[in-house]
Amino acid sequence: MTIVRLGYVAMSEELKNASPSQTMTFKQFQGIKDRDAAINKLERIAVSNLENCLRLLRHSKANEIHFFRLSSRLIPLANHEELSDWKYMRALKEPLREIAEFLQENHMRVDFHPDHFVLLNTLKTDTLNNSVKTLAMHHALLKGMGIDPKHRCVLHVGGVYENREKALEQFIHNWGLVSTQLQSMIMLENDDTSFTLHDTLYLCEKLGIPLVFDYHHHLAHHEDINWEEQWGRVVGTWEQSRLPVKMHISSPRSEKDFRAHAEYVDVKMFMDFLIGIKGSVPEIHCMIEAKKKDLALFKLSEDLRQIAEIEVIDGSSFLLK
Repeated sequence: MTIVRLGYVAMSEELKNASPSQTMTFKQFQGIKDRDAAINKLERIAVSNLENCLRLLRHSKANEIHFFRLSSRLIPLANHEELSDWKYMRALKEPLREIAEFLQENHMRVDFHPDHFVLLNTLKTDTLNNSVKTLAMHHALLKGMGIDPKHRCVLHVGGVYENREKALEQFIHNWGLVSTQLQSMIMLENDDTSFTLHDTLYLCEKLGIPLVFDYHHHLAHHEDINWEEQWGRVVGTWEQSRLPVKMHISSPRSEKDFRAHAEYVDVKMFMDFLIGIKGSVPEIHCMIEAKKKDLALFKLSEDLRQIAEIEVIDGSSFLLK
């Protein structure tokens, strides 16, 4: 038997006025003549984003959801080259402490998925440096929230740059330029256009990185690789982690627009995956990447309750018999 826990991404469709991704463009920043006033406004936005994060975490607790992805856009312009002197963590100490206290009292798996511009296999030094700065920001936020940073940031492998094999080797080369502190945060995910499950497993096994299996991505881009035959290897990448295996679930918007995410998750598609892994792990955490966020989780939970092989544990957790 396997415990299945569902999570959702960053925003709530049910909870109103709770965006953790409010922002300010650099043009807007420049439009404020007093630089200190502009920085104060940035800090107020970041504090508001963190306060909304806490609201989302409380919303999750109220609905018995134990798995949540934080927005990676909590601090607008955090790594902008014109704001390199901005010590933003000082202004965020109190809201981060409040989140830390909540998470100490309410056990929950919380992590990040940094934006697509974080590229560790880039050929450009500036891009790599900016990617490392962004990862360092995530590390600081996790520490501020009292979260162990180990295996808390999901990344894609990166760009193909016209040669997939060379791009994989470039990732290995650049990995050696990243501090072990930041390396330990990272998990890798197979994607839907560039790097298959096979490609991603190659890196994860070579570098000791957990692999987050995206089932929808695999169906969109798999090159005749049978995921069930590789599942034991995926599980093996998690052996050194203190966290249960994590995967991503979403459904195609349509056959024609297969790669795009639908509003909700097709329960039959999800059950096809669950039946394939049944009994292989004691617990698995499934991050829903559907457009309807928490509403998609609520609907999938309701759909799972109608299936004979499923026993309900709580609002977002099930036993696969």
